[in-house]
Amino acid sequence: MADTVEKPEELPSIAGKLAEQHPEVWEEYADLGKACSEAGPLDDDAKRLVKLGLAVGAQSEGAVHSHVRRALDEGIAPEELRHVAILSIPTIGFPKAMAALTWIDDLTE
Repeated sequence: MADTVEKPEELPSIAGKLAEQHPEVWEEYADLGKACSEAGPLDDDAKRLVKLGLAVGAQSEGAVHSHVRRALDEGIAPEELRHVAILSIPTIGFPKAMAALTWIDDLTE
């Protein structure tokens, strides 16, 4: 699962700026992400879909875009990504799920 970022310039602007100005904070944050990823039995595709679902639930357009980009790079099918948004309908409501679906479609269409 490609969750590590080698160079700050690969990050969105605000995160990249934080990584450049406070590399020790960024390193600790990256280590936490790695430890969380390795803490359980889920395979990489499942982890990516869970992370997308969490981004959808948090209504974070930037995080949805990030996880969709990564998922596509990892070979996860666009239909699987859209299914995440559809699964969120009963939990977060139709309008929020539809917003997430448009964010997914920003990168899959």
